Amino acid sequence: MTKENLPHVVVVGGGTGMPVLLRGLKDLPIQLTALVTVADDGGSTGRLRNEMAIPAPGDIRNVIAALSDAEPMLIELFQHRFDVGNGLSGHSMGNLLLAAMTSITGNFNMGIREISRVLNVKGKIYPISNDNMSLHARMTDGTVVSGESNIPLSNKKIERVFLSPQPVQPLPNAVRALKKADLIVIAPGSLYTSIMPTIIMPQIDEAIRETSGKVVYVCNVMTQAGETTGYTAADHVQAIRDHIGDSSVDAIVVHNEPIEQAVRAIYAEENAAPVIYDTDRLLDMGLQIIEGDIIDPTRSTLRHDNTKVSSLLYSLLKTTTDF
Repeated sequence: MTKENLPHVVVVGGGTGMPVLLRGLKDLPIQLTALVTVADDGGSTGRLRNEMAIPAPGDIRNVIAALSDAEPMLIELFQHRFDVGNGLSGHSMGNLLLAAMTSITGNFNMGIREISRVLNVKGKIYPISNDNMSLHARMTDGTVVSGESNIPLSNKKIERVFLSPQPVQPLPNAVRALKKADLIVIAPGSLYTSIMPTIIMPQIDEAIRETSGKVVYVCNVMTQAGETTGYTAADHVQAIRDHIGDSSVDAIVVHNEPIEQAVRAIYAEENAAPVIYDTDRLLDMGLQIIEGDIIDPTRSTLRHDNTKVSSLLYSLLKTTTDF
């Protein structure tokens, strides 16, 4: 099979979950595209956004590192974060390189493309937009909290999130990738502050709803304080559907093994708990359920096992296409 005939897989999201997923997918016989949030406003990313008026580079940097086949030392350099007490404190080398390349090329997406070429990235990486945007959340009590990093700190229940300034323009390549996709994967991550900013954008939401491919959500294993406290697996999907439409998610990948009590205790200190896997409600929502033991047992914190999840997704791809 030629490369052009390989199935198209598009992963959307951001945060820590997306790079884990991409590491497992990058060596499969697929055409892989990552569509990444640019709404982050904390730390080094936030400072560069404010000083240079560019989209957030942090999540893009982590995705580049995950998909790179460069020498390990070069990737380590790219991910290096300065901790000395001067103006570079807290900045990541990769964020600075992305900012510099954006300045050189005059375009954030072009900057990503050039760095991806230098670091021998497998697959394509697109920011969801070239615009410098902000995320806001309307809470159930009617208040509005602005800024991706501030939303989880409000300790209020989120009703809906939205972007500004309007109209926010999606990257045309991102829309085209979704329209060609045989499988769209919504990555695990912070539901309202990493996932939603990538999928609520005009044209992006429409492309996900109207795709002829299958849309699968890889569900978080733990809830997140300030975002999804008390959420079941079905609650996660319902939140996505509430934002972009009832026809937006076809299947869900869930972890079906108990979480060790010692691990639960660590997460309980952060007011996080295992996401309840409510099978009957998921089935009532018309979802295909793909379940398995998908946690990496070698990690001290709960992380998806990239090999296990990518195998499940590839099996799903093979059963829904002619590949």
